[in-house]
Amino acid sequence: MSFKKILVPTDGSELTKDAVRVAIELALLSGGKITAFCVLDSSAYASMAADAAAPNIYETLEEEGRHATGYVAEKAGEAGVEVDEKLADGIPAKAIIHEVEAGGYDIVVMGSLGRTGVSKFLMGSVAEKVVQNAKCPVLVVKPIANHPQP
Repeated sequence: MSFKKILVPTDGSELTKDAVRVAIELALLSGGKITAFCVLDSSAYASMAADAAAPNIYETLEEEGRHATGYVAEKAGEAGVEVDEKLADGIPAKAIIHEVEAGGYDIVVMGSLGRTGVSKFLMGSVAEKVVQNAKCPVLVVKPIANHPQP
């Protein structure tokens, strides 16, 4: 199996940094290209009244998303791996699965994104939903303790 098109969902959290490192290593081994993908979680602003605060929240989410994909692009670029950066609006698991199908990716490399505790219980794990529904292999990278970050 060839891993030429690698999708790396990122939320910019520390939990995704080891996944970024693994994706870069995989891209180097396979001659692949990475797409850094961040979902601007619509649930964060969907229930808000359409007033002056909503555009500011969206702008903040977009800025954080660009920072998250920029980190992937920076680290991959340092290693000589080609990267595309993409942002999408939506619910993270659904948006990732949609991107997998639309983009024809060979593999998804992701960390256990963001949510923990009660929020994870209520919303379900993004990684778990992607594993269950993606039409390609999904590599979920657990944080590696005491491992230097790229």
